[in-house]
Amino acid sequence: MISIIVAIASNNTIGSANSMPWHLPEDFRHFKQVTMGKAVIMGRKTYESIGRPLPGRRNIVITRNTALRIEGCEMASSLDEAIALCNPAEENFIIGGGEIYRQAMPLADKLYITHIAAEFEGDTRFPTIGPEWQEIAREEFPCGEKFPHPFAFVDYVRE
Repeated sequence: MISIIVAIASNNTIGSANSMPWHLPEDFRHFKQVTMGKAVIMGRKTYESIGRPLPGRRNIVITRNTALRIEGCEMASSLDEAIALCNPAEENFIIGGGEIYRQAMPLADKLYITHIAAEFEGDTRFPTIGPEWQEIAREEFPCGEKFPHPFAFVDYVRE
């Protein structure tokens, strides 16, 4: 099973200069809770923005550099190769970045989206969530502990 997890601003921004353009501690906790113990697939730039393998998860990094080795990570040269490393009977997560999300959308079974009710400047956008996705769960928040904008954790499954 392939799932995507991402935080998206209302203008579909997900990144700016290889980092997130906001700081939302509740989203970090949600991400950790949902992905713990699972495989996480990410592009090299996303890995570099995190700076280390995510503890308690199987880290798979997609890179065109076949010589690159990162301790604590498995390497793949494509999204298809990364998915082939995973157990299809388990939930496996795509965690970014923009190009990896774009490639993964047609393959995904479930989306875990943090919708942020504000626009942010950025250079990376998430693809439009089309009508083939059905919302199955929503948890709304008027703002965060240190975040002034409303946000919601929304889960979707492909119809």
